[in-house]
Amino acid sequence: MTSRLEFVMLASVPGANISALCQVFGISRKTAYKWISLFNKQGKQGLVDRSRRPVNSPGRSDDQLESLVIALHDAHPCWGSRKLQALLPEQSARPHPNTITAILRRHGRQVMPSSDAGPPANRRFEHEAPNLLWQMDFKGNFALTDPKAGRCHPLTILDDHSRFAICLKACAGETGEETKRALIDTFRQYGLPERFTCDNGNPWGTPKQNGLTKFEVWLLKLGVGVSHSRPMHPQTQGKDERFHRTLKFELLDRRGFNSLEKCQPVFDEWREQYNTVRPHYALGQKPPVSRYLISARGYPEVLPLIEYPSGEFVRKVRGNGHIAFLGQQLYVGEGLVGEPVAVRPTDADGLWKVVFCNRTVREFDLRNAQ
Repeated sequence: MTSRLEFVMLASVPGANISALCQVFGISRKTAYKWISLFNKQGKQGLVDRSRRPVNSPGRSDDQLESLVIALHDAHPCWGSRKLQALLPEQSARPHPNTITAILRRHGRQVMPSSDAGPPANRRFEHEAPNLLWQMDFKGNFALTDPKAGRCHPLTILDDHSRFAICLKACAGETGEETKRALIDTFRQYGLPERFTCDNGNPWGTPKQNGLTKFEVWLLKLGVGVSHSRPMHPQTQGKDERFHRTLKFELLDRRGFNSLEKCQPVFDEWREQYNTVRPHYALGQKPPVSRYLISARGYPEVLPLIEYPSGEFVRKVRGNGHIAFLGQQLYVGEGLVGEPVAVRPTDADGLWKVVFCNRTVREFDLRNAQ
């Protein structure tokens, strides 16, 4: 303001060299004559900076829409503008996500980075129907606020087709028995899948000599297949790993729990919102429940008997994990102790395979007595 006033005062002197003054003050002739004109019309007040805000903004969102956006953000503070856009009523004009971001910032809200940010996946694979494959894993573990209560190990199960969170269970450990109890509750509610995929850790992996674990044997007796991801390849269970990231960001990083009993109701509430409300980018911003159907295969309270075709060689696995066949002791796995297995010939002479239910667990070349 002082420099402008000094300039116009010097420029008003009769015979003043306007071009020289412009060089001294570092302004253009256009700006110089603009200042002189404003000073002549309004005096010193004409030299004060004026707001560049337009008198009216015909393209600005109406107050009702802005209030709705703010309300959605306050209800779901972890969700980005794309998800908030998908939650707006279809009958209303849905603004661009950038417009939603501008509305939030204008009202002093912290705008979360979109969890869908980044380039889309070059290749996306999913099974063509629900319950063909469920991905299962533990989301690590975290300490409870009461040191005496130990740690919580969240067990997660995700449907590959719909991304529906089948299970989110607060477990005290990663044991087979606790996982089995959680799965029985899940099977009673949603039925049986065709197959599970999981990593190679406890309780479903790490068998001796590549045999089956007790946990896998139980699933096979239910008619549920089991496959394992390759070691050091978490992308095999990429959907469940992505679910873990969302769980950590939206829930686990934002509050503490002093017991497992306190964890589970919060887990249930968050899972319901994830399944029924939260838009999912890979599903066209629809919630997972829009693509999920409960399995038609119900959970049998009594395990069905294992039967093999007549004429096959059926053996019961002994306590050391071996069976006796043609005068030899063949190791098939300690996880199968007490279970019946079938020994079948293959097309190759002298080569036999051991089958449990519909799973081949071993092959033996009996031409070599060793």
